[in-house]
Amino acid sequence: MQFDAIFLVVNFIAFFLALSAHEFAHALSAYYLGDRTAQYAGRLTLNPLSHIDLFGTILLPLFLILSNAGIVFGWAKPVPINYFNLKDQKWGPALVSVAGPAANFIFGVICIILLNLVNNYTNLGFNNLLVNFLFLLIIVNFVLMIFNLLPIPPLDGSKILFAILPDRYDNFKEMLERYGIIILFALLIFGAGFLNAIFNLMFKIIQIFI
Repeated sequence: MQFDAIFLVVNFIAFFLALSAHEFAHALSAYYLGDRTAQYAGRLTLNPLSHIDLFGTILLPLFLILSNAGIVFGWAKPVPINYFNLKDQKWGPALVSVAGPAANFIFGVICIILLNLVNNYTNLGFNNLLVNFLFLLIIVNFVLMIFNLLPIPPLDGSKILFAILPDRYDNFKEMLERYGIIILFALLIFGAGFLNAIFNLMFKIIQIFI
């Protein structure tokens, strides 16, 4: 029971750190592209406390884990961004959006390097807390990266898709904006097999490097 509690805490710490890197990257990219809304809101920071949403980051994931719901998801407080302030109105929103997944990719790669160093130069086994923590950070960062790149509002991938699609698809964009959250929840509930296939492929690729 004690091990389970420690493992749960380590999971949440990894989740908080990955989310903080993700949201900070959104805020930082928006800042450099001309919008300081996130800075004024105190979100231009890596401090997890600035990004945690009580329900989305703590209560909901905890409930899903303890209830063995079969799916676990959550979110941080969205970084406030005024897209009208961005220097590039066409690609600015997409660049701000892709910064979050990019940060998770970089964070995940750094953790892979650290885990390899620990495995190669120490005698710590897989049951060691540090090894587990680094492994969890790798998994959480890459899961967040892939999940957020799905082209469904309000996920980051939707802004990238909208920047790529020509103006003649404006009706399609409006439809996705209107029903995106419903599509997303439907995917989480009924598309578990599809998501598991993507994440299993991700795990196999990660295992090549660790």
